[in-house]
Amino acid sequence: MGISKDNVHGLVLAVSSSIFIGSSFIVKKKGLTNARGTGTGAGAGGHAYLFEPWWWAGMITMIVGEVANFAAYAFAPAILVTPLGALSIIFSAVLAHFILKEKLHIFGVVGCVLCVVGSVGIVLHAPHERNIESVKEVWHLATQPASHGHTHMIVYVGICSLMGSLTVMSVKALGIALKLTFSGMNQFIYIQTWLFTVVVAVCCVMQINYLNKALDTFKTSVISPVYYVTFTTLTILASMIMFKDWDSQNASQIVTQLCGFVTIVSGTFLLHRTRDLESKPESKSESKSESETPGIAAPHPSPNSSNV
Repeated sequence: MGISKDNVHGLVLAVSSSIFIGSSFIVKKKGLTNARGTGTGAGAGGHAYLFEPWWWAGMITMIVGEVANFAAYAFAPAILVTPLGALSIIFSAVLAHFILKEKLHIFGVVGCVLCVVGSVGIVLHAPHERNIESVKEVWHLATQPASHGHTHMIVYVGICSLMGSLTVMSVKALGIALKLTFSGMNQFIYIQTWLFTVVVAVCCVMQINYLNKALDTFKTSVISPVYYVTFTTLTILASMIMFKDWDSQNASQIVTQLCGFVTIVSGTFLLHRTRDLESKPESKSESKSESETPGIAAPHPSPNSSNV
């Protein structure tokens, strides 16, 4: 089938976006950690992080990445762009190892490799971008009657991922609107364009809120892969329903993409297991030291003590 010129543009922009977004997780985490020392953390509903330069640096880095991601969706289908978010996992995991001292075990390394291999498989068999003539056509695709069935970390990440998938579909609509407007067909005369803009704004604010809570409570090396899997799954499902991305593909191409996605999920599972490798030795050593201390009852651990 080959990769079209538009898909290549989307690929380059998506890779650049992953680099910036992956780095932003680390910078924001550093700011959130510093904020806990000066006030109430984001996980407890505080906003001390707003006074941390590191958090703002992370936000700026994330915004740059999101702008590149925005542009990528204007050129390529979501089923190509979204899986490339696996690269942000690689960058965040490696940087967390060196900067935040969150040890990356061999399983984590294998998980990173699997994420990349799975993403490559999806990208090489991604469908071409659908030819859209007006933003009203996108609105019709988004609102047409569908014939398809519709620990705390999962709560935070799940809400963030749902908002993210809605953002992607709306951002893609805005990207198409801008692309058509620049080509001479003004799309901002339609109310649908502005409705998509409102959806993007609302969903982005909710994403930032719940992502801050998740990052402040759990390790970056855990949040990144779990967020990637849930966000990518919901986005691909939304793209399949809305843009009918797989209608133009044969069975072998669809199966290859599904195998690629399963490979990515396997990789993120291995990354998630690194948390257990790190926490179990610590809990064993603590239990041993407590049992050797006579007359002192072992304290009950906090539910989130191993996650902060």
